[in-house]
Amino acid sequence: MVEKERFLDRAWRVQRKIEERNARIGKGKYGRVLKMARKPTEEEYSRTVKITGLGILLIGAVGFIIYLIRELVAPWILSFFH
Repeated sequence: MVEKERFLDRAWRVQRKIEERNARIGKGKYGRVLKMARKPTEEEYSRTVKITGLGILLIGAVGFIIYLIRELVAPWILSFFH
């Protein structure tokens, strides 16, 4: 019986912590942001996906151009100095 009471006391303590944390959500640093947050519409989501994909492709293209310069142009330039 003592073991069961200890378990229940611990469970209630954890439950109170969770409830206190949830009560403070609106009062903390990010509370206003969390209160204003909502699920995006399908149009907003698709626009975000397109812009993110475009950004990834752009960064990849810049990286590929730097790679080409390093592999093709740099050795050609260095051959003039040898």
